[in-house]
Amino acid sequence: MLWDVFCAVVDNYGDIGVAWRLARQLRHERGERVRLWVDDLRTFSRLCRQVECAADVQIVQGVEVRRWTPGRDGPTVAIEPGDAVIELFGCHLPASFEQAMAARLPQPVWVNLEYLSAETWVEGCHRLVSTHPRLPLQKHFFFPGFSADSGGLLRESGLMDVRRQFDMNAAKRQAAESLFGLPQRQAGVLRLSLFCYDSAPLESWFGALRDSPGAIEVLIPDGVGGEAVTRFCDGARLSAGMQRQVGALTLRGVPFVEQPDHDLLLWLSDFNVVRGEDSFVRAQWAARPFLWHIYPQHDEVHLRKLGAFMERYTERLRPEAAAAISAMANAWNLAGDVRATWQALVPCLAELRSHGERWAEELSCQEDLLSQLVRFVGEQL
Repeated sequence: MLWDVFCAVVDNYGDIGVAWRLARQLRHERGERVRLWVDDLRTFSRLCRQVECAADVQIVQGVEVRRWTPGRDGPTVAIEPGDAVIELFGCHLPASFEQAMAARLPQPVWVNLEYLSAETWVEGCHRLVSTHPRLPLQKHFFFPGFSADSGGLLRESGLMDVRRQFDMNAAKRQAAESLFGLPQRQAGVLRLSLFCYDSAPLESWFGALRDSPGAIEVLIPDGVGGEAVTRFCDGARLSAGMQRQVGALTLRGVPFVEQPDHDLLLWLSDFNVVRGEDSFVRAQWAARPFLWHIYPQHDEVHLRKLGAFMERYTERLRPEAAAAISAMANAWNLAGDVRATWQALVPCLAELRSHGERWAEELSCQEDLLSQLVRFVGEQL
């Protein structure tokens, strides 16, 4: 089949991260034909170096990539829609494309792939249908999630085995460290990775890490952390290959790698700070303790989403560990002082590591999102 996947880049890398991962899976694992419509090729190019920012149409890893502008017809007018149309995160298709969908026989299956949420209402809305107000079209709502009553999570075939092999293979870990320009890891050093929004309370966190009893290193991709990282480095930009040490804390600049290699950074670390949607899911497949910096929304809707996930994620933890990671998540996303909450969290890291491995194994027993989506589309044709 031919799939049209539309993505408007809002959360920098989260939206295009999901879209590109979905498109690659459709093409490489299912052999489907894919047209990926993206409004921000410059952001896309950081996740995939092969993307040409000036090209309106190009083939990237077997996927046809097309530039588009949400809310305007642009170059979509003369394009016949594919068999399935995926509207990612309600990005609103061009009116001309919707009209072409209505005129096509048979009509394509139109799916709005929604944001991931652990809220209970998601399961009741999964697979619901909405009728277009003006055209003879129906849109299906497909919700990713954490239960068998949801659409599941994106997960490549064999991902869990690849990660286990990485954990057990010293040569693979050394090769990954070389990719990021890291020196040989010293025994006893706690390694953290940081991928956050600029609003993160980094100054108080760095202060807590600096005063830790044991050595800590934080791996920071180029461009992440904003002014807080620059201030910690005495006004110097922390680019790849640079480091800054104060007290027990060493900040290490690492390259901003393409999407598949970001998993290696998560796997190399003992604790991961992630943001948005795509990295949030990858942190769970990494089976490490992690902290989610959720994208802020109007009226603090994001805090309800965060609370729903933390309630589900911590259900089987000891009360002390559940309280510690929940308090850290709340303080981080409220941009509060995290010194005390981090110090309370550190004694729980070993338990959180074991919990992360169990959590990933349990999630992997559920059917992945792509398999469910392909089957759902097939049922509608």
